[in-house]
Order: sequence, then structure tokens, then C-alpha cells
Amino acid sequence: MTSAGHFAVDYHCGGEPFRIVTRIPEPAAPSVAEKRIAAATDPEVDGLRQLLCSEPRGHADMYGGFIVAPDDPGAHFGVLFWHKDGFSTACGHGTMCLGTWAVQTGLVPADPSGVTDVVIDVPSGRVTARVTTVGSKVTSADFLSVASYLLHDEVVVKTSRGDAPCVIAFGGAMYAQVPAAAFGLAVDKASLPELIGLGREIKKQLNAGSYAEHPLDARLSGIYGVIFFDELGDEEDGNVHQRNVTVFADGQVDRSPCGSGTASRVAALHASGRLATHSTLVHSSIVGSTWHARIASTAEVSGRDAVHPVVTGRAFRTGYHRFVVDPDDDLVPGFVLR
Repeated sequence: MTSAGHFAVDYHCGGEPFRIVTRIPEPAAPSVAEKRIAAATDPEVDGLRQLLCSEPRGHADMYGGFIVAPDDPGAHFGVLFWHKDGFSTACGHGTMCLGTWAVQTGLVPADPSGVTDVVIDVPSGRVTARVTTVGSKVTSADFLSVASYLLHDEVVVKTSRGDAPCVIAFGGAMYAQVPAAAFGLAVDKASLPELIGLGREIKKQLNAGSYAEHPLDARLSGIYGVIFFDELGDEEDGNVHQRNVTVFADGQVDRSPCGSGTASRVAALHASGRLATHSTLVHSSIVGSTWHARIASTAEVSGRDAVHPVVTGRAFRTGYHRFVVDPDDDLVPGFVLR
């Protein structure tokens, strides 16, 4: 850390922040997946993550990404996603922010057709942000997810508020999905403190056993988040409307409907027969933002039925920052209060 400054541009998508940093001491690894592993033990890279997530420069629910080289020329760039507790394997809201940023800055020139594909290598694979423009204005961004699939259904989690049914699905990261009503709660601000506590309990319990093991890639193992959802009623055209809040990392709360979490919900709902290939998941967040998700295609992944979800939202720039570290500052990299 020096006093020279670290530059960032901030966005939000669905209310969830995303801080973009384009210049870092990039880990010397051949792929973005391996760069993520290396970054976690690199004092400079991980120190920068801590600096930007911790107060007074960040907060307990900060999120962001470091731009790195892609795996090969087939992608425009790579990204290392981060939060207050480390580096994650996927991030849908961040992908939509990155696509919007890439088009708005001219890093990826806007296609005259009005639809521009921004291809990004992330630790869980290659994803696309499909950015729609009208003139010079970005009007929406699609997150084209990696293949997503159900891992476990009919799991029972034991908590301080009793037992609850749970399914586990992969959408770039592994998510446990639990109806909030199973605890007599709702996805609302009044219930949030209890949902955070339950999310921590459930994640700790599942990560201690085999349910947290990814069947294809050990680097993707671990329950990343717990999705609590409310049913808001299926629509006449077969669309499913739900509200959710995702508690990830160590009690961090996603303000948006959660991009990779939405992909995992699409996979689970499709596997259960609730969501048809021609229908839409209308996915709302705890702050009232709403995204729409559908199935672009079906696939098979090592014998598993899988889907390629597409999640549509909007991202907005919120500010430019130059963060500095005073050499006499004794609160570096900072602190986190919940």
C-alpha cells in the first residue's frame, strides 16, 4: 500500500454495489480460476481487497472485482470477484455491471445492432454480459450464466429455529435454498437480522459435510450462500414470481436478487418442474428491485441435466474514487462492523 492512490469506479445493479479496479499486481497464474486461488494468499492483492472492503473505505456488504487478463483471446477480459471475506467463483450482478462499464467506457465498442456481447472469464468459467443500447444509452444488461444444475434436493437443515427443507443447486457457485416461511419469517427488513443468523448457521452446517462438495471441480466446492425466498404466486402464463434475499460469505447480504443465486434458482425450479423452458422467473429482492430470468438452453453436464440461465437487469454508475493510504494511518487496512 502506498499513498499514491488506488483508482476505482463504482456501480450498482439491483441495489448491490460493485467496485471495479483495473490495475492490480496480477497473480502469475495461467487461468482466472487459478488466479483466484493465488490472489487469496498474495499479500498485495488480498491486502487491496481488504482495504477496499473494510471501513472507512468500504463496509461489511461491499463487493467488487479486479480486472485481469482472460484465459485466452476468446474473452475480452477476466475478473476476480471479491467481498469482505475473500474471493468468490461467480457474480451475476457484477457481470452485468462489468458489461455496462465495458460498453460505456468504450473498452468494448457498442455494436451498431444495439446488442453487444461482452465476454468475461470468471473463476467458474466463461460468461457473457449481453448489453442492450439505444443510441449511446445502455438500457439493460443480460447475464448469460455458466451451466447451472440441481445438486441435492430434499435436504433437511437443523437450526436454532427448527428443521427446514433445503435444496442445493449450482449457478456458478453453490447455493442452499430455503423457504423463509419454514421459519415463520418473510423476506423483509424486519426479518433480516434473524435471516442473517440462520444463513450463518445453515452455511456452517452444510459446509461441514459432503453436501458442500462440488462433484466436478473441487475449486468450486463450498456452500457460498443461503437463499431465503418467499412465494409471490405463479402467474397465468406459467411465470414464477418470488422474492429472495441471499446471505453469503460470513453474513453478507445481497441487496439485489443475486445473479448467480438467481441462476441456481432457475436450475432448481426447472428440475422440480415448476419453471418451464418457455417461462420466466420474476425475481425480486429485499430492497424491491426485480430481475427476470429465463432458460436460454438446456444441456447435459457429466450426466446431469443442466440449463443455461439468462438473467436481465440494469446497472448504473454511482461514482469514481481515488483511495489513498496515509503512511501514518494506524487503521489500515481497516475494520468491519456488522
